[in-house]
Amino acid sequence: MEKGIFAGLKVLDCASFIAAPAAATVLSDFGADVIKIEPPGTGDPYRNLPNLPGYPASEHNFAWLLEARNKKSLALDLTKPEAQAVLYKLVEETDVFITNMPPQVRIKLGITHEHLAHLNERLIYASFTGYGEKGEEANKPGFDSNAYWARSGLMDLVRADIHTTPARSVAGMGDHPCAMAFYGAIVTALYQREKTGKGSHVASNLMANGVWAASVLAQAKLCGAKFGERRPRERALNAVANHYQCKDERWLILSLLNEERQWPTLARCLGREDLIDDPRFATKADRHARSVELIKILDETFATKDLAEWRKILDGNGLVFGVVGILDDLPTDKQMLDNEVLVPFENDTMLTVNSPIWIDGAKKVQPRKPPAVGEHSDEILRQAGYDEATIRKLRAAGAVA
Repeated sequence: MEKGIFAGLKVLDCASFIAAPAAATVLSDFGADVIKIEPPGTGDPYRNLPNLPGYPASEHNFAWLLEARNKKSLALDLTKPEAQAVLYKLVEETDVFITNMPPQVRIKLGITHEHLAHLNERLIYASFTGYGEKGEEANKPGFDSNAYWARSGLMDLVRADIHTTPARSVAGMGDHPCAMAFYGAIVTALYQREKTGKGSHVASNLMANGVWAASVLAQAKLCGAKFGERRPRERALNAVANHYQCKDERWLILSLLNEERQWPTLARCLGREDLIDDPRFATKADRHARSVELIKILDETFATKDLAEWRKILDGNGLVFGVVGILDDLPTDKQMLDNEVLVPFENDTMLTVNSPIWIDGAKKVQPRKPPAVGEHSDEILRQAGYDEATIRKLRAAGAVA
């Protein structure tokens, strides 16, 4: 599969901000032909994300590089009947139509499932929303910061205690996991089509994915579980499942769930063999009962060496721990590079973030730089059967740009 599993699969990406178009990006990584439908002029509003206050300054449009790689751009003004007619013609030969417009906007633009499904019985119509497609909040706009992170309880759950200010999410933090769920829905529908020959309507939303991410704690609440006091790091109940600051102010996190076996190993690695026979910490129950005291000791110990030193000491001993990474680590992270988590763009040394799935024997395309607004409009229209005179008329009417 030199051109990818989805070579020949035609996808219309009529979406923005961020999960839905990111799902289309994953399809493109495996060879799908993805056409980005965006309004004429400035194009998809997501192109402007790096210009908003608080985002890093760069000569590159890093948001667009990530979400629109491999795609072609067709600029259509879907408020015009002529543009809708172009879209309908494309849908006749399309496998997957992706949108995250709210239901009422889809009606206005003529892109509901009902508008499109009768044009192509094999069409997978994939819609993504903030809060689902039913109920009083179906048309409520939402970003991952509010519909995924805040609504699900995650924003509250990561607080150290009830007096700490709720923690903000970062851009795309919920959207990208949601994109993988949405991709899974689309691929499941494609599998169903292989069995039935018929397309279908698939959907996902930020709110549902947020609660799914809240996972075991959400289920605990649904079971009526009694929750204990929320304790800050310094008063955590388990000292060996906690995070610690090193001498260079970098952090690492311990996750020693097999504590009885791993505790002596940790103590030796830390140069604190004395703790093994210390009666205060002799058993797991003792260590948990005196967790605050043990955390203080481990704080003092980890503060004696830099993170890089502790990594060398702890690695290879069967201890489960992780570096609290910072973005500065990414470009030189050998493990990420070796595993193609980060890959270069075609004919460039600039890296991008790969989609997080791999399939033996299925080659991914090397990422191609994203398109300018309407860069491929004429090419796409010609392939759809429009002659030059008709293309000029569509341009003159403002339907295509």
